[in-house]
This record gives sequence, structure tokens and C-alpha cells, in this order.
Amino acid sequence: MYEDFYNLSHKPFQLSPDPRFFFYSNGHKRALAYLRYGIKQGEGFIIITGNVGTGKSTLVSMLFKMLAKENVVGAQVVTTQMGPDDLLRMVSAGYGLPYSRISKAVMLKSLEEYCRACVQEGKRVLLVVDEAQALPPRAIEELRMLSNFQYKGRSLFQSFLLGQREFRQTMRSKGFEQLRQRVIAAYHLKPLDAIETRQYVEHRLSVAGWNDDPKIDSNIYPGIHEFSQGVPRRVNTLCDRLLLFSYLENQHHVGMEALEAVTADIIEEHGGGDDDFDGEPSLEGAPSLVIPNSTGKAAKAAQIRIDTDNARLSEMENSVSALATMLKSEMAQLRESLEDKKKPAPTSSEETSD
Repeated sequence: MYEDFYNLSHKPFQLSPDPRFFFYSNGHKRALAYLRYGIKQGEGFIIITGNVGTGKSTLVSMLFKMLAKENVVGAQVVTTQMGPDDLLRMVSAGYGLPYSRISKAVMLKSLEEYCRACVQEGKRVLLVVDEAQALPPRAIEELRMLSNFQYKGRSLFQSFLLGQREFRQTMRSKGFEQLRQRVIAAYHLKPLDAIETRQYVEHRLSVAGWNDDPKIDSNIYPGIHEFSQGVPRRVNTLCDRLLLFSYLENQHHVGMEALEAVTADIIEEHGGGDDDFDGEPSLEGAPSLVIPNSTGKAAKAAQIRIDTDNARLSEMENSVSALATMLKSEMAQLRESLEDKKKPAPTSSEETSD
């Protein structure tokens, strides 16, 4: 809506992950370095964790952009609560392999043959599992078993696991000793600091063609950091609203007036009164919020609700994406079946000759 008004080529603060907007914060650089290290190793597990909105999905999109230059066949699975058999079906679908109406043994055999064929072509197979905290223990164990695929002493299958903070506790649980032994690197993404938050905002604007229109007052960046707590998805939500507000006011600058108005609107929309805060989960390690015309508790309650809404939206989008992948594979198999049925039956003379 405001892109034309400010002569921007793209929407700078969209919520969907886009590698073009990847920001090399200290944390994201290190996490990406671990993922690249894992690719070079060609075996073992890499685990990246982070709270909601810290940029794990954008990290994955950047990784897959890099895989285009590597001899790596990658697939991504975004998990919900699913058992080991359903996980195998999702993995098979991710590589375009048959998964419907076949046994687990056949799926495993098909996956192993596929991995072996890739290795013989000089390629490696990588699986990226996002939202890994949603996997039950048996499904995680299934991933470990897939890492047992070997060919001439070489690992055939590698997994990267990305999840929220609670996945770290899962990995420390009893029964995961064998998986922990195969983890070659792990990293936890943290929010941006105040300096990085400003750099992040200006980076995304620059990628979108920003030429100092709108002009952004430097004194609002501390407020952006405090309100968002340095969480990239929250920064995107707030800055998108700031640009929209200034556009609706026909203004070519964003200052404290806009920040005060937008933060007040967000708090009001999410019912951020003190009475509503009771019973809400705390944000571990989060700094106190200082929002104009608002209390810290009200602002924190508003941000918790924003996180909840964003998490639900992300889960819905991921579920739709996974379903589309499975349906695509189902349709391909159905077309093959119909084409086989259309083939003419052999004549009696052909049967005799056989």
C-alpha cells in the first residue's frame, strides 16, 4: 500500500521469510556458519534453536539459497504433532518419493535407495526439519535411525533440526544420549541488541530501495528496540505499522509522534491492560519495556499476544505448505496410475510371441 508512496521496490517488513532480506547479525552469522560447517562435514546433526520470531525460518530460506551452489539435495519438513510413520511420509514426499498406501519398510527401502543413487551421482542428501520442538520422541528417534544409512563407509543422510527454546530441553532428556552423540554443532539464536536493531531496520529498508524516504528520526530507534525486545518478527510488525501510519498521515518522515501512536494502537488492539496481564507467560530474559503513554506490564502483555498470534499464523501457513507438498505428490502418482490404465492391452498375437 505504502510502497509506491515511498518509492520502494518491495515491502520491507513482510513477515514471510525472504533470503533477500537476510540480516547478518552476530548471532545469525554464527548460526549460518554452523549450518555451512555441517554441509561440509556431510554427516551428523546441526541444531539451531531460538524463541518465536528470532529468524529461524529466514535462516532456512538463506540456507536453501546457498544449497543451489552445492551438490546437495535438500528437503524441508515443517512439523506438527506427528508420529514416526507420518514423519517418514513427509520426508518421502519432500524428495518426491512415493509414500501413499505403502508400508514403512518399503518407504525406508525407497529412501535408502534414493540416498545411495544421489551419492553415486556425487550428491548428498540433507533434510531440514523446522519447528522440531513439535516432534514427539519416537519421531525424533526415527530421524536418528535415518542417519544410520551408510554406503561404503559414508553417511547417506544428514539432518538439520531447528526449533524453539524448549527443544533444547528435549535434547537433554533421558533417552536422547545416542542422538546427542551425533550432534556436531548447536547454537541458540538470541534477539538483536539495540545497535543491531537499528542496523536491521535500515538494512531491510535499503534492500527495498529506500532512499531516505521516509526520513526516519534517529531518536525512535531505542523505542523500536524496547518495544520489540530485539525480536526480528516484532520489529517487522512494528515498522510495517509505522510506515503505514505515516503513509495514511501523508507524511514523509517517521518520528516519535508516529511511534507513540502506533505502539498505543497495538497495545489497545491486544487488550494490554494490567488486568489482562495476570496469568500470561513471562518472556524469559526479556528486558523491561519502556513505551510512551504505557506501562511496562501492558506493553509486555501486548507483545505476548502479538507473539501468540504470529505463532498461530506461522503454524497455519506451515501446515498448508506441508499439505500442498503431499497433495502434489499424490496427484503425480494418480496421473501415473491413470496413464498406465490408458495404455492399450497387449493383443493375443503379442501375448503369444511373449
